[in-house]
Amino acid sequence: MLRVLLFIYFFSLVLMARENPFFPVDNAQDIPLTSNQVTALPMLKRATLTLPSTARTLESVSVAYKNLDGSIAHKKILIRNAIDWHLPIFISQNINEANCEKDSSAKVKKHKKKADFKKIASLKFIAFYAKKNKLKIVTKDKLLRNFLVVKPHRIVCDFKRDTNIGSFVKSLGEDSIFIKLRIGTHKGYYRVVVELDGYYSYKLEHVSGGYMITLL
Repeated sequence: MLRVLLFIYFFSLVLMARENPFFPVDNAQDIPLTSNQVTALPMLKRATLTLPSTARTLESVSVAYKNLDGSIAHKKILIRNAIDWHLPIFISQNINEANCEKDSSAKVKKHKKKADFKKIASLKFIAFYAKKNKLKIVTKDKLLRNFLVVKPHRIVCDFKRDTNIGSFVKSLGEDSIFIKLRIGTHKGYYRVVVELDGYYSYKLEHVSGGYMITLL
């Protein structure tokens, strides 16, 4: 009888034993398992974002980041500044690069202040001068109509004159937002087509010596 009682006692101790005696029992399922393995990520140098030609203002910037506990959070700042879609937007933490960007930006601003209208094409009765987003058309001929055509974006201007110059085409280069100029003659007028490098609206004004087109 004593042997039976001892057997039952030791058997009950075996049933109550845990697989891992070093792991706590209470709320064990609620304690996350952690690892000392660290994923090495490269330090941020520069990230570049290029916007489409329809972009005109930068409204806000939103950043998603990971915290120490692995959770993902977001931070958003309002910007609301006009932008030039030709230029990329940078995210950087490189101090030396940031200083270089400041120096480069200062040089560009200084250069822009000195920039003036540059003649890009001319015929006997009309000449074209470009400066950033402005195109000055110097002519004594009357402007009959002007309108915008898409795919590709181009501005069409018809001027009154009886002439027969045939067809005139000039490519203006990749550094200009006015990339191609075409002139063709019709009965009683000639047509000027200015092809653009992206999507724009425009404003046309009568100025001294001709007309001014400003891209918006």
